[in-house]
Amino acid sequence: MSLSADGIVETALRLGVAALAGLAVGVEREWSSGQGERAPRFAGVRTFLLLGLIGGLAADLHGRGQTAAGALLLAATGALVVAAYVMAARGGDVDGTTEVSALLVLAMGALAGSGQLVLACALSALTALVLVEKTRIHSFVLRMEPQALQAGARFAVLALVVLPLLPEGPFGPAPGIRPRELWALVLLFSGLSFAGFIALRLVGPGRGQGVAGLLGGLISSTAVTLGFARESREHAQLGRALALGVIAACTVLYVRVGILSSVLNPAVSLAVLPYLAGPLAAGLLAAALVMRGLEPATAVAPTPQNPLRLGAAIQMAVAFQIVLYAVGWASNRFGSSGLLVSAAVLGLSDVDALTYSMAKLGGGATGPAIAARGLAVGILSNTAFKLALAVSLGRGAFRRVAGVGLAALATAGLGMLLLY
Repeated sequence: MSLSADGIVETALRLGVAALAGLAVGVEREWSSGQGERAPRFAGVRTFLLLGLIGGLAADLHGRGQTAAGALLLAATGALVVAAYVMAARGGDVDGTTEVSALLVLAMGALAGSGQLVLACALSALTALVLVEKTRIHSFVLRMEPQALQAGARFAVLALVVLPLLPEGPFGPAPGIRPRELWALVLLFSGLSFAGFIALRLVGPGRGQGVAGLLGGLISSTAVTLGFARESREHAQLGRALALGVIAACTVLYVRVGILSSVLNPAVSLAVLPYLAGPLAAGLLAAALVMRGLEPATAVAPTPQNPLRLGAAIQMAVAFQIVLYAVGWASNRFGSSGLLVSAAVLGLSDVDALTYSMAKLGGGATGPAIAARGLAVGILSNTAFKLALAVSLGRGAFRRVAGVGLAALATAGLGMLLLY
């Protein structure tokens, strides 16, 4: 079957991407051999380029109806890679990184040859990055604490085993209970806590309260505010640094709300964006001003001892369901004013529950605009509560700096509510 000019160009593009995918991995493998990491026995930059091209050709043959020829080409090349590893292992070299990379290049070439160019390029870049970052990855694994390793394994079981077994629902009266959706939220917030825990361990206390507060805000900005306010009573000389941590934690809250709402309900996320932009800008400006002239601090920032905080996440999911019914009842009974009052009260205790309830209500009769306004009201209530904590519990420079910073966040939030 003859090809048109456009078909020839398309085929050449696919095979070119397949070859380049192999080239990207081959460059790293050739460089590693040159650095003495292992003797060059099987494949270098040219071989990897050809492996990618073979994968592309096999997929192209399959697309033209010559499936047997394409499968035979892939199988023969795969067998060559396996044979190369067997020979190397017999010589005492059991490291199969190069051979596994070769099989991946074959697969990436086949993806490119079948027209999935973006996926092939992404996998090629990711594979090359993993190979280049070998030292850092090994160092990170060796420095992992048993606590974090156990938490990671448990999270994998909860996500890959428990979640698929749960029914979708809904069960009960409207809006109904959806077990799989609630468990997905448990995993979402447990994963967020785990990410914050790992990040805090990597950064360490010596990097300053600003970074620690920023990362702690991924878990709970209220907890950071409470912990740093108490810390300021014992370490008055660190007041400005601790205040920076609080401002950073409360600023990252707006980013967290934006991400969570976009996952739960993109329409509400778009509607709430104007309400988040003003306070976020105010928080960034306040943090930048506090950082000027700030000396490095070494006080230990409060970090969670339970990486997953699974119990808290389950309690949060149960609270979400209760709140969803309560806010829905208030909205049906009192209209939008009842929803805003409920959001303000809920925001005093838990912004995540607030985000969930507003995102769910925004997909129904409430509408994304009213739900977004309720979310903004709840966040303002939460900011005012943290301002009260900082001023009442903090001491010295912390009380003054954190108070001014949080007041700026609250003022910007109120301004956005009045403006929109």
